[in-house]
Amino acid sequence: QVQLVESGGGLVQAGGSLRLSCAASGSILSIKNMGWYRQAPGSQRELVATIASGGSTNYADSVKGRFTISRDNAKNPAYLQMNALKSEDTAVYYCSAKGLVGLGSPGKVTVDDYWGKGTQVTVSS
Repeated sequence: QVQLVESGGGLVQAGGSLRLSCAASGSILSIKNMGWYRQAPGSQRELVATIASGGSTNYADSVKGRFTISRDNAKNPAYLQMNALKSEDTAVYYCSAKGLVGLGSPGKVTVDDYWGKGTQVTVSS
């Protein structure tokens, strides 16, 4: 059973930095795309950044130049470095894995998408 767990959120002053981490458990063979999304109170979940297995990245216009997404191994598949934080960055941040190839019951390879439960980021002005 694959699980994603985010960490690194917290309370920070405007202009500060945080580094979010996404840890994965379970038997993972590969992941096509990793992403970070966020959801502020009363708003829909929105894309923050994505990174493909080949390393290409995509960012929301609102975070370009301030946030950096990176990948590591299967157990720590994604990080989000957030600099120059603004009050409007306050939200719950979610890690996502799309096209995750895992090894289920003996001999069974699965491909599915997964989400973490989120970590709160609060930026005080």
